[in-house]
Amino acid sequence: MRKKTVRDIPHLEGKRVFMTVDFNISLEDGKIANDTRIVETIPTIKYLLEHKAKIILASHLGRPHGPDPHLSLRPVAKRLQDLTGKKVHLIDRFWEESSLPRIQKINSNDLTLLENIRFFKGEEDNDKEFAKHLSKMADYFVNDAFGTSHRVHASIVGITQYLPSYAGFLMDKEICKISKALDNPKRPFLLLIGGAKTPEKISVIEKLLDKADTVALGGAIANTFLAAWGFGMGRSLVDYEMVEMARVVFWKTTHKHSALILPADVVVSDNERKKRPMVVEYNKVPHNVVIYDIGPKAQKYYQKLINQAKTIIWNGPMGLYEDPRFMKGTDLVLQTISRSKAFSIVGGGDTLTSIKNRKYLKGISHISSGGSAMLAFLEKGTLPGIEVLKDA
Repeated sequence: MRKKTVRDIPHLEGKRVFMTVDFNISLEDGKIANDTRIVETIPTIKYLLEHKAKIILASHLGRPHGPDPHLSLRPVAKRLQDLTGKKVHLIDRFWEESSLPRIQKINSNDLTLLENIRFFKGEEDNDKEFAKHLSKMADYFVNDAFGTSHRVHASIVGITQYLPSYAGFLMDKEICKISKALDNPKRPFLLLIGGAKTPEKISVIEKLLDKADTVALGGAIANTFLAAWGFGMGRSLVDYEMVEMARVVFWKTTHKHSALILPADVVVSDNERKKRPMVVEYNKVPHNVVIYDIGPKAQKYYQKLINQAKTIIWNGPMGLYEDPRFMKGTDLVLQTISRSKAFSIVGGGDTLTSIKNRKYLKGISHISSGGSAMLAFLEKGTLPGIEVLKDA
């Protein structure tokens, strides 16, 4: 995929670089639960600093409707300061013209971080005047936010109309690693899909039936497919609007060489999770329970599929990992992938948050910073934020 990276920027010394990143991390009681997305941008930041460039960083956090103190990037600024050893200046009301001289006065050896970019409505609207305002802050634009590059937003797409634009190292790595898995996978090629976001994931499953040898499902999306097969799911999370689409995928699977695997058993409890968890067969789910995890038979079979695979892509947890009683499926998948010799890619916000033990990260070939962006790239082979960088 033809694109220019930060290494192609001709003269960095003394120049200002507007760098869009994906710091949309999980917060628990105001503290960062997982800093992987921040850590992954450090190589690009260090490269720019080493070449004496002045960096202005922009990211969103959550889905704010205007300024919201609960979705401030203040915890991110503190962690970024710890990771880089540089002072980080958090700029609020960055959408005002008065922010421009403030940003210019910041020491070139420090980092500038704009407050949550989605505090201003013009970001999500890809407002032309807002994109032009952002471009006034810098001489170059670098996109290192693979995780949000499926969005046509001002700091991702609009700004490229006004500045020479380049891919950061993380963006370049994401494109190369995922393309490697899709374009020339070693076989068997296993795709593991869990979590919710059923419409997005059904599109990916349908697309990759042509490429993967096996597609194995868990989480809420497995419930939707089981419901499409005609089995009662009790009070479990099911996207009934997508049941007919799931039936279409079943039909298409019969015409492909791929196998579509659903969990043979599941772990259930009541709606409030007060009753002791119970394992039931996929076709014997009581009407008054909720499915919270894949069962032991499914775990064992998925473990076997992972051990046999040479290429693995995993997006989405197998169950309600936030509750220790229902994280066995997700944890087993993670452990088995981390011990596998296969080329493995793991991605998705919930998937990353579910990884409590960082030692497992070392055994995975590539940790993708994208959730929905990863799914969109798997489906389409590109993203709006990548398209504007090609031949920039």
